[in-house]
Amino acid sequence: MSNQRQQKPTLTGQRFKTRKRDEKERFDPSQFQESIVQGLNQSGTDLEAVAKFLDASGAKLDYRRYAETLFDILVAGGMLEPGGTMSGDAICTEFCLFKAQEDIETMKAYAQVFNKLIRRYKYLEKGFEEEIKKLLLFLKGFTESERNKLAMLTGILLANGNLSAAILSSLFNENLVKEGVSASFAVKLFKSWLSEKDISSVSASLRKVGMDSRLMELFPANKRSCEHFSKYFSDAGLKELSDFARNQQSIGARKELQKELEEQMSRGDPLKDIIAYVGEEIKKNNISEQTMIALIWASVMSSVEWNKKEELVTEQAIKLLKQYSPLLKAFTTQGLSELTLLLRIQEYCYDNIHFMKAFQKIVVLLYKANVLSEEAILKWYNETHVAKGKSVFLEQMKKFVEWLKNAEEESESEEEEAD
Repeated sequence: MSNQRQQKPTLTGQRFKTRKRDEKERFDPSQFQESIVQGLNQSGTDLEAVAKFLDASGAKLDYRRYAETLFDILVAGGMLEPGGTMSGDAICTEFCLFKAQEDIETMKAYAQVFNKLIRRYKYLEKGFEEEIKKLLLFLKGFTESERNKLAMLTGILLANGNLSAAILSSLFNENLVKEGVSASFAVKLFKSWLSEKDISSVSASLRKVGMDSRLMELFPANKRSCEHFSKYFSDAGLKELSDFARNQQSIGARKELQKELEEQMSRGDPLKDIIAYVGEEIKKNNISEQTMIALIWASVMSSVEWNKKEELVTEQAIKLLKQYSPLLKAFTTQGLSELTLLLRIQEYCYDNIHFMKAFQKIVVLLYKANVLSEEAILKWYNETHVAKGKSVFLEQMKKFVEWLKNAEEESESEEEEAD
């Protein structure tokens, strides 16, 4: 028996069989739409039944391929054309978000339907965000009632973490902004969001995707001011949002101010010019002296490259602060400003380990330069110090504080003798 395997006979000519996975299925959402509409019509207004139907249908229907069609039907009842109008030959259902009752409880129930669907089919997450972005761009094509429902739903989904606040970028569309559609939609959306979460949670979500600094873009360029924003949202009953925007603007202004101060210092601008600039900024931006002294301290300490050796850094700090003591003195005219400065020095020396031993020397220098008064130093020592490095810094200051107390007692007894 031959070891060689007998060669199989081959057919003449060639016939290629296309494997199933290589066949490109034609994109045809009509059959998919028919199945979804039929299921929704059977479920009716029972949203529990709708959720169960959608859960089961994912195993039979191609949700991945027809995600946009699926979400169009759930929101509007049928496939949408560009601009938000219903597709002419679309099979529609009355059982969708836009045909539902316009109240927060119904919207919460719809939010649960979307939440269950996306939790069950995680791959729909991205498609759902894209759908909401698209629907926001189509707002002009919807009725006021449809916009209201979409705004309430979006606010609830943002509160539940089903959507990222990045979807709000669609509201900055020029046409929507110009016609006031964006701002009025935002009012309903934020009311819904804030009914579920507090302003700190909302602001954290906005900050996470850089939306906190872009809210002014809801208005046309000629109305893009903090005053207009605050009035518009306060009048709409959203004072916490208008306060948040004011705070954001204030933070932005302070960052710019600190950056400018650091540049002036690194250029070596005359102190009198820097003092004049700071004075103008206080008036212009209505900044308190306490806020300003904290900014000046941060700017001074950021204006140089610090030595890495602990023994040299104290010497470097004393030299720098001696140079800028007239600037610090100009904006510590109130006791509260002096205490603010002392707390900033304490925090800085604690946060930057090379400065731990420099604290007492810095305070004494600023006392001698008439930046800090003995009253402020004693109040800090006895009452207002913070926990950061407390034991180390109080120990460093012990002898100097005793000297201050003795000097105070001596001056008091001298005054009594003079009387």
